[in-house]
Amino acid sequence: MANSTSGAAIEFFQGIDEKVVPEIRLTRSRDGRTGQAFFTFEQPEALTKETMTDITGMRLVDEEGVLVTRDVNARFVNGNPSALEATYTWKSEADFDRFMRFANRYANSHGLGYTEASGKN
Repeated sequence: MANSTSGAAIEFFQGIDEKVVPEIRLTRSRDGRTGQAFFTFEQPEALTKETMTDITGMRLVDEEGVLVTRDVNARFVNGNPSALEATYTWKSEADFDRFMRFANRYANSHGLGYTEASGKN
């Protein structure tokens, strides 16, 4: 579980909170049932040459439990690891609601807000 002072945490290694706050983009199907959250962590602490092969997933941890995705990739610049990109997918409105409860706790515990992109010009 996330430590009690943070409320919610993102981990690449169990029990170790990633300190770098990601950019998160959401997409949803037209009916709202399915969708994805795309996470981009620039220069995360978890990404070093020594540990990058040990990263097998991303854990979203809060008071309700843990959400897990195995869809995590490293991005390289000039042969050096520079970012981690992860995708969390939900397949029901209940899964989306659960993800949003995590996202709100994470935002609140890290002093963040969000903006909605309308997709209009």
